[in-house]
Amino acid sequence: HTDFKDAGRFISSNELLNKLQHAILWAYRGNFVNGYPTDCPHREKNGWTGDASLASELAMYNFQNTAAYEKWIQDLIDEQRPDGNLPGIVPTSGWGYHWGNGPAWDSALVIIPWMLYVYQGDTRILETAYPAMAKHVDYMTSRAKDGIVSHGLGDWIPVKTKTPTEVTSTGYYYLDAQIVARVAERLGKHDDAQKYAALARSIREAYTRHLYKGNGVYSIGSQTAQSCALHQGLVPDAERATVEARLVEAVQKTRVFPDFGILGSKYVFRALSKAGRTDLAFTMATQEEHPSFGNWIKRGATTFWETFPGQIGNGHWSRSLCHGWSAAPAYFLSAKVLGVTPAAPGYRKIRIAPQPWNLRWARGVVPTPQGPFSVAWKIGEDGKPQIEYHAPEGCEVEVEIP
Repeated sequence: HTDFKDAGRFISSNELLNKLQHAILWAYRGNFVNGYPTDCPHREKNGWTGDASLASELAMYNFQNTAAYEKWIQDLIDEQRPDGNLPGIVPTSGWGYHWGNGPAWDSALVIIPWMLYVYQGDTRILETAYPAMAKHVDYMTSRAKDGIVSHGLGDWIPVKTKTPTEVTSTGYYYLDAQIVARVAERLGKHDDAQKYAALARSIREAYTRHLYKGNGVYSIGSQTAQSCALHQGLVPDAERATVEARLVEAVQKTRVFPDFGILGSKYVFRALSKAGRTDLAFTMATQEEHPSFGNWIKRGATTFWETFPGQIGNGHWSRSLCHGWSAAPAYFLSAKVLGVTPAAPGYRKIRIAPQPWNLRWARGVVPTPQGPFSVAWKIGEDGKPQIEYHAPEGCEVEVEIP
């Protein structure tokens, strides 16, 4: 694997969560080879951009991997065609421009530089990648119909319910336009900033117009559809509580088991937590019956798998037992359970807001450009939380007591 250092750590009073974290990190490291992130280290070994994008935030919490990402982003820039189209795998010999790509995958070119800025304070990658990022958004605009894009891969390999691709593709179209507007503003490109901010607003309006069915339901009301709209910020403020209620219903309908694919895996945990239903997110993360992440561990997994069935020989898409896309639970553990998030780019300001659920304690380390930031909390005998942290010099810290 590519040589990068371990930099983060998470451990808690729940042994299943600890095993999930270990399996995710092992799968991530085993899938970063020759300087680029792959989908599996034993079969395809392709640099699938969607898998890489989903795992990038996990990496910011656990590894010192900035150099490899900066190199790979340059690879994406090199592979981008003049019209802005990108392949689904990078590097490529020419495959992936007509299938295997699309907004949810191509957004790696936008999301990973933004993650490097948010978590590492890296402005150089924004300067390098901005022209290609803007070209990517312009390409999506060229393929949009009344603000909706429906090309590309969607919520790949869901447990059961297939969410329409237009839901997730348009969600990334909106997110990318927002990021490009923010980057343009930071780089002093004020006309571009206004242009892409206006584009983002128009996409949001189109999303509501075409995909909101009323009574809190987006599209087919699946776990992925509801959480995509919530997580990507596409829900009007007045409708948010109702949309969150429909998401809770969709989760409870499956007895709090996953019913999503690789994109929904990122949205659901975050949307539930923001809705004040961290209890459901924890329950889903710690289920041990099929289908669940915990069931993989129960069946002996030491890395994360490609599909929830995860049965060798049961169809082509079930053969990988080491896949790099399943990073959502690890982000949840660092950002929500341990409770650490950057409140300013590069952790110049750090926020601690743990959500203990029924854990007795959790502790860990989060890497920052200023040095490691350590946090430990426990529930005292009086039932109240006790939080201890050690911050690098120069970091402002705000704490929200749960």
